[in-house]
Amino acid sequence: MPEEIKSKAKPVESSENSYLKKAKSFFEEAALVTMFCGRFFKELFKPPYEFAEFIKQAYLVGNKSFPLVATTAFIMGLVLTIQSRPTLAEFGAESWLPAMVAVSIIREIGPVITALIFAGKVGSGIGAELASMKVTEQIDAMEVSGINPFKYIVVTRVMAATLMLPVLVIAADAVALYGSYIGVNLDGDVSFHLFFLKVFEELTFEDIFPATIKTIFFGFAVGIISCYKGYNSNKGTEGVGIAANSAVVMGSLIIFIMDMIAVRITSLFS
Repeated sequence: MPEEIKSKAKPVESSENSYLKKAKSFFEEAALVTMFCGRFFKELFKPPYEFAEFIKQAYLVGNKSFPLVATTAFIMGLVLTIQSRPTLAEFGAESWLPAMVAVSIIREIGPVITALIFAGKVGSGIGAELASMKVTEQIDAMEVSGINPFKYIVVTRVMAATLMLPVLVIAADAVALYGSYIGVNLDGDVSFHLFFLKVFEELTFEDIFPATIKTIFFGFAVGIISCYKGYNSNKGTEGVGIAANSAVVMGSLIIFIMDMIAVRITSLFS
């Protein structure tokens, strides 16, 4: 009997150890990301400044993402309008459709969906690019040649992601509203001027400002996590895929967490 009890107790101990290891690795990862962020802010304000590389990365980030973001936003506005019309029609409130869609897109759907697409497109690209540079020893070559690889590679990409995501969200909101205008006119006849007059009648500063501010944090989170995963990758060529995948997964998770916090803070002041 004692032997049977011991044999049954072993899996419990191993499962407890695995939970402890997971918890330990989580806190270690959080500490490393925090240190990485600290180094970013330290290097950000220290000259020399890589303006040319920053402009290049901002162009690449925006140019790569805009077609996918615009297509998704247009479909999102069109589908949301088509799905919402029957419900509002039951209550005789079809005239509220432009305002309802506009508030939904600008306050929540537009920023979050665009940030998730951004994390999938740009985050995976940055993670894979930096991981491949790590594997091929390009980062080591920069250090030998006297270039600060962290400032040249990480700082420029994080700043580009932080700047370009709000711009992409504004563009996506505009395209989504145009998609909504098309959706309204599939079963009706509303002029362009009247549609956007209804949209801007209901939108307030409290709708636009918090939604724009949180996209800055979304962009920073995607950029810093992607760079961290790529810059600290290992396991050779296998690490490139791991870095790209983990950058997307962690970036998307952080976006949802930050959005939840932002909504809570906004509700406290509204």
